[in-house]
Amino acid sequence: MSTVNVGNEADATFSDVERDAVYKCIFNRRDVRSQFLPDSVPEDVLARILRAAHHAPSVGFMQPWDFIVVRDASVKRRVHDAFQIANAEAASMFSDERRQTYQSLKLAGILDAPVGICVTCDRTRSGPVVLGRTHQPEMDLYSAVCAVQNLWLATRAENIGLGWVSIVDPQNLREALGIPNSIVPIAYLCIGYVTHFLKKPELETAGWLPRMPLRDVVWFDQWHAEEGAESLLQHL
Repeated sequence: MSTVNVGNEADATFSDVERDAVYKCIFNRRDVRSQFLPDSVPEDVLARILRAAHHAPSVGFMQPWDFIVVRDASVKRRVHDAFQIANAEAASMFSDERRQTYQSLKLAGILDAPVGICVTCDRTRSGPVVLGRTHQPEMDLYSAVCAVQNLWLATRAENIGLGWVSIVDPQNLREALGIPNSIVPIAYLCIGYVTHFLKKPELETAGWLPRMPLRDVVWFDQWHAEEGAESLLQHL
């Protein structure tokens, strides 16, 4: 297995090949639910993935995250039970036609994936006043989400699938994983090798929603302003 140098100033510039690999990873990242294999994830690979998550940016360098690695089958079942409760509640919120589509989707791989990782946020980690959080107190939560994205891209670069289980009540997840009430669960992630990666996001293929054109969400200098940006718009 290859190793990754961290903080090596002599190697800080990306070659064209390395740059293209980063973009390839971003564009081929998928939310995996249905294709997990039972194969275990080697400890050194899991360590690389966690190290990538731990190197996410964080407000005031507070590093508010913790990572709970879940491999015990009984713990997975408790998380899955919490998902099933929330999933039934969520289905009832959609109209009849939309509900049928919703119920046809596989929305979690909790029991299938060999590893689960819960990313949490300790909002008190650096004390009551944190540099960069004085006027946007939610920045610690956003920082933990950055750790999730780092972890997600790292798994994809390792040819490992990841699925984010967001259909779960945070309090039920706390109880399943023994998380104190003072800690915020940010994400429960299902991780493992897969049979294949889908060419497009599953919800896009299923017709749940289309991908929005980039030109419809980029503005210049002011909200919904396009004037003076014709040159860039040609490339979007």
